[in-house]
Amino acid sequence: MARVTILDERCKGCMLCTTVCPKDVLAQSDRFNQQGYKVVEVVDEESCTGCTACAMICPDYAIRVYKPVKPKAKAESKEAGQ
Repeated sequence: MARVTILDERCKGCMLCTTVCPKDVLAQSDRFNQQGYKVVEVVDEESCTGCTACAMICPDYAIRVYKPVKPKAKAESKEAGQ
């Protein structure tokens, strides 16, 4: 499962990330950061596919997407060939 984190102090509340998320994982929160911007929040992390569209569109680099590490296929194919 992918994990999304928001760096609140970098977020300027443009909400571009909410427009590109295919699973509606992000939404505007009721919180404000120290600059007075209403920040985005993760509302449904379970649905996140890890596509990174939100992080790529963010002009302020306020979003981090962490994807789980997949096991390498080489190890499996070597064992099958023995």
